[in-house]
Amino acid sequence: MTILVTGSTGRIGSQLVSQLAQQGAEVRALTRDPAKARFPAGVSAVQGDLLDVASVRQALVGVKTLFLLVANAADELTQAINTLGLAREAGVQGIVYLSVTRADQYTDAAHFTSKHAVERMIEQLDLPATVLRPSYFMQNDLGQQQALQGAGLYLSPLGDIGVSMVDVRDIADAAALELLRRENTAGPLPRVTYEVSGPDAITGPSAAAIWSDALGRPVGHAGNDLDAFEKAASAWAPSWLAYDMRAMMNRYQQDGAVTTAADIERLQGLLGRPLRSYRAFVAEAVGQWQA
Repeated sequence: MTILVTGSTGRIGSQLVSQLAQQGAEVRALTRDPAKARFPAGVSAVQGDLLDVASVRQALVGVKTLFLLVANAADELTQAINTLGLAREAGVQGIVYLSVTRADQYTDAAHFTSKHAVERMIEQLDLPATVLRPSYFMQNDLGQQQALQGAGLYLSPLGDIGVSMVDVRDIADAAALELLRRENTAGPLPRVTYEVSGPDAITGPSAAAIWSDALGRPVGHAGNDLDAFEKAASAWAPSWLAYDMRAMMNRYQQDGAVTTAADIERLQGLLGRPLRSYRAFVAEAVGQWQA
């Protein structure tokens, strides 16, 4: 049978496709432009768009297991709900869905609420799915290279409670394990949900201190001004996305997103190893920048 991977050319999807191919799985990678995609040998690139029902129907033919990643988009909910419906019609026996931590709590952040609605569909229809609920990606901070190395500032207004950031490689590893578990089982397996986070609660000031240690120079935190954050985000993102990110940061400041010891232990049990730390991620990033 076949595993269909959506979001196959992105940060998580590309790593996931490579891992599955290395494990000998039959992988079909959905992409808008197969001619531009670069996948490992043996991976089938198929043209498709999650808003194009005909293309998704065709891509799902003969698929046993689906990895559903929908990027943060204005029509994210439509893409996800339609794709799950089409997967159900196609007889897909296993699904791994990439949601977000606190999806049911951050109701004023659009992409959190969209993902919670998808989780509700999975639960109500009792779809055979693994729901992965990742925290804020460590790799998001790579976009701050200029500010960190130039002005010596860490920009994200994370607040002072803490966010258990996750390395995207841990997300891809968890997804690969669950996809293969479902792919290699004769029939559908029960639903399961994992909180996917890192081992440490990172605040704005603590992140700045970690970058300062790694860079060997003072790095300060730019603060928690959400007006300034939204304005800066609007320079590279559409206004709806900038506001969505603002809403997320506001909840980080108000409530934090600190994982529990039990969730860390459970995720490490799935992965069979310790989680990657933010300090290790920063040290690796600085090493690559300075190479």
